Amino acid sequence: MNFKDFIKDKIISISLIIFGILTIEIFLIPYKFGNFIKLYIPITILSLYFIALIIEYFTKKNFYKRLSKTINELDEKYLVTEILKMPNFIEGKILKDSLEQTNKSMIENVNKYKYNQEEYKEYIELWIHEIKIPIAASKMIIENNKNTATKSIEEELDKIENYIEQALFYARSNTVEKDYYIRKNNLKDIVNECIKKNKNILIQEKISLKLHDLDITVNTDSKWIIFILNQIIQNSVKYRKKENNLEIEIYSKKGRENVVLYIKDNGIGIKKGDITRVFEKGFTGENGRLSNKKSTGIGLYLCKKLCNKLGIAIEVNSIENKSTEIRLVFPISSFIEKNFN
Repeated sequence: MNFKDFIKDKIISISLIIFGILTIEIFLIPYKFGNFIKLYIPITILSLYFIALIIEYFTKKNFYKRLSKTINELDEKYLVTEILKMPNFIEGKILKDSLEQTNKSMIENVNKYKYNQEEYKEYIELWIHEIKIPIAASKMIIENNKNTATKSIEEELDKIENYIEQALFYARSNTVEKDYYIRKNNLKDIVNECIKKNKNILIQEKISLKLHDLDITVNTDSKWIIFILNQIIQNSVKYRKKENNLEIEIYSKKGRENVVLYIKDNGIGIKKGDITRVFEKGFTGENGRLSNKKSTGIGLYLCKKLCNKLGIAIEVNSIENKSTEIRLVFPISSFIEKNFN
């Protein structure tokens, strides 16, 4: 807010004041007043008016400057009305009241949206738990009626289970902090549980596994890490080379500040230009477009999102047509270690 713009905004009132002074001077002409009186009246009126204008200008300037500074410093801009003091001029009061009403309306709409989202999330979770019952029953029937056809059906049921699990974790991904339990977990147990979940496809596709140096303890939630590992292994199987047997190597290394879990494969790799985007939502890259396997671009996006929530770094390194390496970096915190011991 500059003084020039302020004066332009007051041009009508200034014109009226000047017109009023000229009118008074015209009416004083017939009367025998001295020049002092004729000068004193307009000068006094103009001086007082411009003093009032200057006071008003600095009052408003300071308020809007403070408002702009507060907004720029806030991460949540909508909280400005909670911090801003009530101004002592009418336009400022009207502005603050209007902002408060707008903010109140916005919060009501957000709460309504959150309620609808939570209701939908609860429905999805309930549906997922319900759909697991007929899948489990189908697997029991298959177990008692082993043949080539039922084996193929079981493979498809495993895929359905994987997609269902992905949908469940996606629904919960925005509220991970309400659903995880951080405690000491052995990486060997976590990896073995993940391998167990994928045993059918690993056996069917004759995947070669190399597990070593996994007897290391980390502080994390095993359920979420198993899901993340499952997505990584599923990707390795999906993007394997048809002409070669897939080899997956999983091992860990402990440093001074972190524990790194490595998942390496000799699959088709990732194009150099795609590596920086593999964690983007919906990004399938060249491999996803060219592969006969339909890709959603959700798996690695979810892995990245969940890792961020859990305070774990996820990194990827790949050589096209040769290998892919994904690293999960678990921080070692002396504070956490003391509280767990």
